[in-house]
Amino acid sequence: MSRIGRKPVALPSGVTVEVKAGTVKVEGPKGKLSYVLLPEVTIEIGEKEVTIVRKDDTSQSKARHGLTRAIVANMVHGTTQGYEKKLEVIGVGFKAALKGKNLELQLGFSHPVHFVIPEGITITQDEKNKNLLTISGIDKQLVGQTAAQIRELKPPEPYKGKGIKYTDEKIRRKVGKAAVAKTA
Repeated sequence: MSRIGRKPVALPSGVTVEVKAGTVKVEGPKGKLSYVLLPEVTIEIGEKEVTIVRKDDTSQSKARHGLTRAIVANMVHGTTQGYEKKLEVIGVGFKAALKGKNLELQLGFSHPVHFVIPEGITITQDEKNKNLLTISGIDKQLVGQTAAQIRELKPPEPYKGKGIKYTDEKIRRKVGKAAVAKTA
């Protein structure tokens, strides 16, 4: 039996969960999220916790049992506390600027790169360091996907480290070409 799937999801005060027509809806202080349930699992709602129950013991049901529990737990966490990822733009002449619902990036290309910020995501810049971006929202998957799409525009290169990286990411640096001494 799935260890993660068996663990009940605790409901903090101010969070409501309801299941209608195969869809789970979680509402909390920060917003609302919904998820279409997979056919292998059902949800039992208690007073202070939610339990996910699978219908049979096939390997696919076992896998989706833990998956559904993790998704519901992420929805509860997102509607109460939210999620955030931090990105850093590193490089000479590399800049980030927020312009309405767009993020404009100067990344060493001949033109600026415009990234449209998806609905439900907010991007903020640090006051002191304008090249430090914070991506936040209530949907864990959407926050991570948006951060990955921005990082993909110019991944950090291994020689000088220029590009867009997560603030907690370590870049493995390579040694450049070594100068060879001439022998006469």
